[in-house]
Amino acid sequence: MKMLVNVLKGLKKPLKMKKSRSTAVIAVVLMLVLIFAVILVFNISDQSGLGGEVADEDEGPKIIREPAVAGKFYPGEESALRQMINDYIGKAAKSGISNVKGLVAPHAGYVYSGPVAAYGFNELDPDAYETVIIIGPSHYVRFDGASIANVTHYRTPLGLVKLSPKARDMMKEDIMVSVPQIHLYEHSVEVEIPFLQSVLTDFEVIPIVAGDVNPYDLASVLLPYIDDKTLIVASSDLSHYYPYAEAVSVDQNCVDSIPGLNFTGMGKCEACGKIPVLALMSIAKELGWEGKALDYRNSGDTAGDKSRVVGYVSVAFYQGASRQALSKEEQGFLLSLANETLNVYLSSGSLPSTDPGKITPNLGKVQGCFVTLSKHGNLRGCIGHILPQLELWLCVRDNAISAALHDPRFPPVSYDELEDIEIEISALSVPELLKHDSPGDLLDKLRPDIDGVVIKYQGRQSTYLPQVWQSLPDKLEFLSRLCLKQYSPSDCWKMPGVEIYTYQAFVFHEPHE
Repeated sequence: MKMLVNVLKGLKKPLKMKKSRSTAVIAVVLMLVLIFAVILVFNISDQSGLGGEVADEDEGPKIIREPAVAGKFYPGEESALRQMINDYIGKAAKSGISNVKGLVAPHAGYVYSGPVAAYGFNELDPDAYETVIIIGPSHYVRFDGASIANVTHYRTPLGLVKLSPKARDMMKEDIMVSVPQIHLYEHSVEVEIPFLQSVLTDFEVIPIVAGDVNPYDLASVLLPYIDDKTLIVASSDLSHYYPYAEAVSVDQNCVDSIPGLNFTGMGKCEACGKIPVLALMSIAKELGWEGKALDYRNSGDTAGDKSRVVGYVSVAFYQGASRQALSKEEQGFLLSLANETLNVYLSSGSLPSTDPGKITPNLGKVQGCFVTLSKHGNLRGCIGHILPQLELWLCVRDNAISAALHDPRFPPVSYDELEDIEIEISALSVPELLKHDSPGDLLDKLRPDIDGVVIKYQGRQSTYLPQVWQSLPDKLEFLSRLCLKQYSPSDCWKMPGVEIYTYQAFVFHEPHE
């Protein structure tokens, strides 16, 4: 505004110009254009909702994103907001899961969606997170990519939340764009923050508004920023404005597909935040998280009539006990062990020595595993133990040798081939019997890209790892091929007495050069 004041003061001074009337008119027009431009700039700044700079002696200037829907979607007064959220949390039963890594939470007005959202936030460990990545859809501005507001803090009636320093680095990613208007009125990220402020002791945020962006590309961008102290919240409502019974039927596609990581089923899911949800599902699949639906209701259940309702679901993704992820260091150790084992054994017939001090509890756990060898993108050998028989590091060491020398589908790998061999390791959960009432029920319960499958029929057994779904995505073909693999009829999976088991895999491989 100081610049504008100086411009206005300048108008009071006599203009030093020629007496030519045309020159005077031009000067006045130019001055008016300048004044209009300055006023426009400051109007945009004042109405952006992203706030101005506020001095802070400890942290330096703060650029604050002010709330857009306080007093509309949720109470604008602190005590009323705290009371509302505490009431919702108090009525949300806990499911008993732990180690929550991600949530799908609704973002409508709290009187409608708050009771459902509370189920997810109530599962969080208050001290478990340093960074919360919130991904919401853009309701008001259509754009390509994703965007993080260029601010230092978000404000709600419960106080300020600081942006994580990671946000500044993430803004440099190719898919990120910086357009202040995207964040001006957007509520999808904002409404999640008061819940987080109510249940977490201390945290920083990375608030992302998703436009037209490939959710799998977004997931790839986010993965390097995720650590053990990170929570991801995908903000989304479900179907909009169907009659009650129809909405429940339509929303069931989402309620089943999201926690089941059923990407095919998501094609029938109607959700305004489908892109954030798919990005979270992709991350969950990559990191081996399990999903659980905690609550589903719609506005007809909470605070509205049933003629035109909006659906809401609360889903938690967590690191299950059977699929605890190996650290990067542990993955590196196992890959190096497999590589060294092949080099030493194929050159000398002996085993490499291993430092016992490097065997962590995860590596020493008795667990099933498979070692897969590829050459120029083609399978070269794959052997493993489905059931836990050996400590994981021994399972990897021994099956690296077996995959190279004893896979009956291929000639033995020679020492000279090793420079072209790529190694992939799958650490397995314990297979569980998949109970089903009919072949159709079995097909419904199988989860492509998630479940490894074991078929036991008339004393024969065969398995496909979860990765095989990538080349055999059709469930019928997948099961038929698995029957043929054990030299049974292709429809053995339908036969009386057949047993179907499923397991999951934590998969990692050598970096591609």
